Amino acid sequence: MGHATRSIPLIRVLVEEGHEVILASDGRSYHLLEEEFPSLKIVQLPSYHIRYFSNNMVWNMALQLPRIAIAVFREHFYIKKLIQKENINFIISDNRFGCFHPQIPSYIISHQLTIPIDNAMASILGNAANRFWLRRFDECWIPDVGDKPNISGILSHPAPSSLKVKYLGALTRMKQIKTPKKYQVIAVLSGPEPQRSLLEEKIYQQVQNIEGEIVIVQGKTELGKKVEKQGNITTISYLSSHELNRYICESEVLISRSGYSTLMDLSALDIAAILVPTPGQTEQEYLAQHFHEQGIYLMQKQDELDIPKGLKELNTIQAKPNNFQKDLRAFLKRYF
Repeated sequence: MGHATRSIPLIRVLVEEGHEVILASDGRSYHLLEEEFPSLKIVQLPSYHIRYFSNNMVWNMALQLPRIAIAVFREHFYIKKLIQKENINFIISDNRFGCFHPQIPSYIISHQLTIPIDNAMASILGNAANRFWLRRFDECWIPDVGDKPNISGILSHPAPSSLKVKYLGALTRMKQIKTPKKYQVIAVLSGPEPQRSLLEEKIYQQVQNIEGEIVIVQGKTELGKKVEKQGNITTISYLSSHELNRYICESEVLISRSGYSTLMDLSALDIAAILVPTPGQTEQEYLAQHFHEQGIYLMQKQDELDIPKGLKELNTIQAKPNNFQKDLRAFLKRYF
């Protein structure tokens, strides 16, 4: 979902500049983009079908490497057919390794130039494979700034010399809106099952004893917009970018995963946050810790989630994030 949401501002600029844009995705990301851009053509890509069987990311990915490799080759052949059918002359892929063509300018958006893996051998092999696929593209666009401070830390700083990279600034669909606060807490859920549902259950149990209005956004784009209210808790299946932006700005505290796209969105907003990394996802754990150590956001592990305690601790946090956005329109004009 994060890869789709961070592509939204880029798609908007391309459309505003008069380019004909065709979208390609799958699963919940497909439904999100379909909802955001009803006037654009969207096609279904083969799904990677990544599952998280345990809290060990190394084993999760290692066991699924054959499936992932097959999915990459399937989407590569699909893209080649789509290019021929639609007369496409430029490709921008957000971390879809198979979406490139050797005869057409192909650019990949990725902040994962270095994947944090605890096991030394797995780290060497995993990062070598990651950079092999990144080199299939003409250039890697990093959604961050090149100097300090930055969002991604060691994930994309320094950039490997073997890659052609450009820093295009944070990609966010959010902007700060001056509005009265209506909600004490908004929880925005995302990520793979079953961890998404497990976190939702934990949050729902704990916020029942918190005073003030609570909003839980489930991130289930396939359900459309469904709203249920029980007491002071409002559960919403899905919100558009504009609606989600407004709800967050109307809230005192955000609870969410520490995905990279979420942190880019947060950098554009003025809101306190409790970050809950997906168990076993080393990148989310690193990013949450990265901002926790700077005293900008609070990190809590999923199995140690304590929202009342977190709300008290947030009162001691004074630091504010930087806004890492650049002029996206000017960046894209170098290529179009």
